[in-house]
Amino acid sequence: MIYLEELSNSSVTSYEITAIINTALCVGAGGSSSSLADKPIIRNSDGNILIPASQLKGRLRHECEKITRGLHWAICDSPNPQTMCPQRADLSGNFERTEYQIPNYPGYHCLICQLFGNPVLPSRILCDDLICTEDPENLSEVLRPGVTINRRRRTAEEQKLYFLETSPANAHLQFKGHIHLLNTPDYAGALLLSGLRHIHALGGSKSVGLGWLDWDWTSLKLPIKQAGWDFLAKGDEQ
Repeated sequence: MIYLEELSNSSVTSYEITAIINTALCVGAGGSSSSLADKPIIRNSDGNILIPASQLKGRLRHECEKITRGLHWAICDSPNPQTMCPQRADLSGNFERTEYQIPNYPGYHCLICQLFGNPVLPSRILCDDLICTEDPENLSEVLRPGVTINRRRRTAEEQKLYFLETSPANAHLQFKGHIHLLNTPDYAGALLLSGLRHIHALGGSKSVGLGWLDWDWTSLKLPIKQAGWDFLAKGDEQ
C-alpha cells in the first residue's frame, strides 16, 4: 500500500472532490454470488457503493487531452505505450518544445504525460475512489432488466435477458474522495478544473441516462493560477 506522507522528495497537496449523482449509477463489478444481478454494482469492503479511482482518472485524462489538443498543443495518443511519450510512434506534431522537457528525464513529454504519467514518467496526480456517503443499510438493491441487441438485424437476441444492479434513481447521492497533486506545474489546476467541467456522467449505460452527475464546486479548492491559464494559451506558439 502507498502512503502519501511517505513519498520522498514530493510536496503532496490533497483536494476534496464531491460528485452528486442525479440519476441511477451503474458501475459493474463482474460476477458475484451475493446478488441476483448479472452485473452487480461495485462496493468496498464496508458495503459502500463507489466509483473507482481508475475510472475517474482515466476519464479526466481523456477530457484534458481533448482540451489541450483544442488549444493546439501536440499531445500523444494514450493508452498504447508505443504512441505515448517519449516514443510517439508515427505521430506528427511539434513535440520538441522546451515546455516538454523535464529535468532528469530524457526526451520530450507532452503536457498530459507531465501530469498523468507515461511508461517513463511517473504520474503527478493520484485519485481516490469516490465513496458514497450514504449508509449502505439505507440503500435497497435496485435491479434493471435489459436485453442484448443484435446490431446487424436490429432485433433483440433470444434468451439474452440480463439484470443490472444500480443505485436508487433520483436519490442525489454524494460520492466523496480526494485528488492528490505531487509537485504539479502551474497549469495543472486550471487544466484539471476544465477537465472536470467536461465530465457529466460516469459508470456504465450513460447513453440511457445512468450515471449523470454534478460536481460540488464549493468543496473543490484546486490551485488556480493566472499563470496557468496564460501558459495553456501558448499552444499556438512554436
